[in-house]
Amino acid sequence: MKSRLLFSIAIIFCALIHGQQEPQYSQYMYNMSTVNPAYVVNQSGLISAGFLYRKQWTALDGSPETANAFSNIPVSEKVEVSINYVNDRVGDAVAINNNFFNVDFAYITRISDRFKLSYGLKTGVNSFKLDASASDVFDDPAFADNNAQLQLTIGAGLFLFSNNFYAGISSPNLLPNDVSIGEFGVSQSKTHLYGISGFIFDLVDEVKLKPSIVIKQVVDAPLTFDVSLNSLIYDRFELGISYRYEDAFIALAGFNITNSLKIGYSYDFSTSELSGYNNGSHEVILLYNFDLLNFSNKYTSPRFY
Repeated sequence: MKSRLLFSIAIIFCALIHGQQEPQYSQYMYNMSTVNPAYVVNQSGLISAGFLYRKQWTALDGSPETANAFSNIPVSEKVEVSINYVNDRVGDAVAINNNFFNVDFAYITRISDRFKLSYGLKTGVNSFKLDASASDVFDDPAFADNNAQLQLTIGAGLFLFSNNFYAGISSPNLLPNDVSIGEFGVSQSKTHLYGISGFIFDLVDEVKLKPSIVIKQVVDAPLTFDVSLNSLIYDRFELGISYRYEDAFIALAGFNITNSLKIGYSYDFSTSELSGYNNGSHEVILLYNFDLLNFSNKYTSPRFY
């Protein structure tokens, strides 16, 4: 009875954290396909791949930990495929482990001399697993055989872009999914709606600025947003700042080691009620471009989004 009571308290605590049901990223601008399946790199012959690791709210036991591997693959001038794998873990004694695997299909159309519009569809699965091995409920028969579920995900989006501007709307998963372990409702997934936009302009010679914003609305939860300002200096160094509404100030830095290899880092300074209980959040990203058709001379400026 005591073990079930402790487990119930843990589940209630998880349910209260309803504002972040999906992994969040401070360097979202380098893999927007996680939130918008219509996002495209749109460079023929160039496969863009990357890996991101995020440790949120360090020094807080059971805080979210996320790893993301992804790739954008051009199939033709009008079709681009994205592959995303995300492992997201949260919890200490009772750990929740989500494994997302998604494939995005984007179709690109030209609507003017300057702008293109892509239509995206996301499909995939999420493996939800609850690991109570470090808790008092591990030997409880109610949780012995009902600790994992497989869920289908379907999303859609639109992405409007040019050489120096982008804007998009999307929902990465249109199917609400509820998870129950035994007699307990563990997770109630709500539909997420995203709006993203950014603009690149030359400040002075060799310095580009990119203001950007991502807005997130979770059904039955408050609206939130990130607003960022990044600078690209001599097409090699990046420095930026970001603000996540009622949550954090963020410092960003990046370095283009070569025309194909990029590394980025961000640090979140918490401003929420959790600020006194954690040491901020760390995030590292690696990006690499595979130039299959030897078009490297064509891409004179490194990717900025």
